[in-house]
Amino acid sequence: MSWKEKLGLVHIYTGNGKGKTTAAFGLAVRMLGSGGKVAIVQFMKAPKVYGEQKKIEECGALIESFGLPKFVHGKPEPEDIEAVKRALARAKELVSSGEWDLVILDEICVALGFNMLDIEEVKELIKSKAPKTELVLTGRYCPEELFELADYVTEMREVKHPYQKGILARRGVEY
Repeated sequence: MSWKEKLGLVHIYTGNGKGKTTAAFGLAVRMLGSGGKVAIVQFMKAPKVYGEQKKIEECGALIESFGLPKFVHGKPEPEDIEAVKRALARAKELVSSGEWDLVILDEICVALGFNMLDIEEVKELIKSKAPKTELVLTGRYCPEELFELADYVTEMREVKHPYQKGILARRGVEY
């Protein structure tokens, strides 16, 4: 049996601590290094802003970012919701195609937390996953209702963070 025949599980990386996207991209590098095909859909992250975007593409992953060049604070604007809906449509295509060994839906849980997506849509997306596609969902605010559909659930817990001392996000570390 090929190693790819053993793929097909669902991972969730959530919580208020740092490292959710970092863990997912580490898994992407591992998959690429093993000869697998990786696709990443970033919800709520603008293209060509984050350090990982260019490098993971250079490593051979498909990465598509659907965020706007601003953060969502409070109530999302209609254009934020439209970008999330486009990301979801693309995610559905990639997850169900069977073409990818690993699909990462980065920050999809944040979109859920801001009520920009319906949880039933995300459940259906998970259930529509091609059988041998490993799927990762990242982001704060993941509803526990999704945990039952996952094989791995990891919660990153913030114990201490430099922003508590007034140190803002630093290029190469936080983005």
